Amino acid sequence: MAKITQYIKKDGTTAYKFNLYIGVDPVTGRKMNTTRRGFKSVAAAKTALKRLEYEVQQNGFKKEKVYTYNEIYLLWIEQYKNTVKESTLQKTTKLFEHHILPLFSELKINKIDSAYCQKAVNKWFKEGLTSYKIILRYTAKVFKMAVNMGIITSDPTTRVTLPIKRETEIIEELPNFYDKEELEQFYSALQKEDNKKNLALFRLLAFTGARIGEILALEWRDIDFKGNTLLISKTLTRGLNNRLMVDVPKTRNSIRTISLDKTTLQLLRLWKTKQAEDYFKLGFNTSSNKQPVFTNSKNEYVNSAKVYKEYIKLVEKYNLKKITIHGFRHTHCSLLFEAGATIKEVQDRLGHTDVKTTMNIYAHVSKKSKDNTAANFADHVGF
Repeated sequence: MAKITQYIKKDGTTAYKFNLYIGVDPVTGRKMNTTRRGFKSVAAAKTALKRLEYEVQQNGFKKEKVYTYNEIYLLWIEQYKNTVKESTLQKTTKLFEHHILPLFSELKINKIDSAYCQKAVNKWFKEGLTSYKIILRYTAKVFKMAVNMGIITSDPTTRVTLPIKRETEIIEELPNFYDKEELEQFYSALQKEDNKKNLALFRLLAFTGARIGEILALEWRDIDFKGNTLLISKTLTRGLNNRLMVDVPKTRNSIRTISLDKTTLQLLRLWKTKQAEDYFKLGFNTSSNKQPVFTNSKNEYVNSAKVYKEYIKLVEKYNLKKITIHGFRHTHCSLLFEAGATIKEVQDRLGHTDVKTTMNIYAHVSKKSKDNTAANFADHVGF
């Protein structure tokens, strides 16, 4: 019969432990003992001892494996990769590598409590990561798998309180789009550079509202010069190991045919002719209708980061207002509303699945349009 003994813990409190003989190791032939400690009372130690003796008698002794968070993560990501697209898998693994694993990786998963998870969320929040809620959601997926495997009894992230930005901390951001005059200034500068590829590319960005990935995935067969339309059915994205790859859009709404104005079509024609001439000199035949519209000097897909570098170079040279590449999409949306387009028309043209997305941009419609509201109302009423 195992003996229960009392001992003093490092913090000075009293606890109880026992050491139980559990048999002979069938491999080494050595006697095996196991020690359990940390019980607050003799009664608690006795209960645990009886339970362990019964388990050994019924099933033999099974040493519980202690898993790290990273070990469970590797099991989770293995099954997760079979449920999502490669581009989504790439984004998820980067999220874990950059934000989650540095804090959780080597910790024993059964020792991670809600207090530690709270500190992690607070850290992401203080670092200004706007995606801290998403990061926590993915952190929890690994804990949930551990629960399903019977390794832990509950997910500690469920008891975390999400930080909320206070009113005093909210700083008004500069609008991430051009108004009509600012867009005109940008294109005036762009024309001075006389770069037909950039003229066509940025014209498409601002005059179609398409995403940069959708623009960079375009092939010449997607443009109907007779019907004046553009088919958007794919997007350029990142796969594993950061390789560029063409993928299907995230939602059905993203697959759409939109109308093109005459100037945009003319710029595309000019670029198509210029591309054929320039790339022929480089040893490429661009006459195939599967030829990408925009490529680099090796006739390969263009990295969106390269497009942004070209944009920044122009902005700094001509001292223009700076927005993001995605800001051209907001620009198109804003000017569509100014031109009188309905919310439904804008939603369809931009491929928004949820009308809330369209409404959010509508809420940021240009200052000029907002400032004219009172005058327009007074003119309509007439007195």
